[in-house]
Amino acid sequence: MIKPPEHLERFDAFVKIVEALRGPDGCPWDKEQTHRSLVPYAIEETFELAEAIESGDDLETVGELGDVLLQVVLHAEIARQENRYSIDDVVRGISEKMVRRHPHVFGDTQVSSSKDVLNNWADIKAEEKKAKGSVKSKSSFDVPVGLPALQRSHKIGEKTHKAKFDWPDARGVFEKVDEEIQELKAEFSKISGHVPPTDELKAKLEHEIGDVLFSVSQLARHLGLDAEQALRTTNTRFEKRYFHMRQFVESSGREWSALSDPEKEIAWQASKKALGKSV
Repeated sequence: MIKPPEHLERFDAFVKIVEALRGPDGCPWDKEQTHRSLVPYAIEETFELAEAIESGDDLETVGELGDVLLQVVLHAEIARQENRYSIDDVVRGISEKMVRRHPHVFGDTQVSSSKDVLNNWADIKAEEKKAKGSVKSKSSFDVPVGLPALQRSHKIGEKTHKAKFDWPDARGVFEKVDEEIQELKAEFSKISGHVPPTDELKAKLEHEIGDVLFSVSQLARHLGLDAEQALRTTNTRFEKRYFHMRQFVESSGREWSALSDPEKEIAWQASKKALGKSV
């Protein structure tokens, strides 16, 4: 049996725990993991952290931050065992980057707003890439393709805004949203009764729905909102209302499956009223 380190609140103690998990007498599951096998967990933990933060639950957020930290240290330990890099290299790298990209804090650069900070950040990042020899003719935006689609479209909009290819204001984007909805309506009108749309029509509908979602994402950006976060909030609100409605129906002794559509709508409206507009 491995004795756990003392002072579990210390970062170096946590690193030793992960080293033990990956050590000869450690956990079979942890020892089997690779960088690639851990990717789904890193993505999942990040989303769980976002959910905890948005819930306002500090205890839950602390736990999820720890889960994200585990991913960082575990990846670093895998690399250390392969003599590639260590957690010290990770910490040193991000520390150097933060100092380098904040010359207004650790240097003499003057800024007057967050906009100046972001502009400086982008310029410094571009210089870093140039120094690495990674500047080349681009055929795609420097935005991870693995991001949720709404979040990625938001970041693409930020990129084009910096390149001065953007709507002048939110009103212009709203007009574009309306235009895209009209185009979607035109394709939707081609659906005949209850007959499923043809593959060709489905492809056109997918195209138009994508245009609507992209333009809505840009509208959110112009309004200083995050479409991804807005949709997460709506998803959560819908879930709360839906399960409150189901519980209300079941507590009244009725079977959900026996309700007519009008009765379900009445129950839905009652749930919305009971929970209030904030939920």
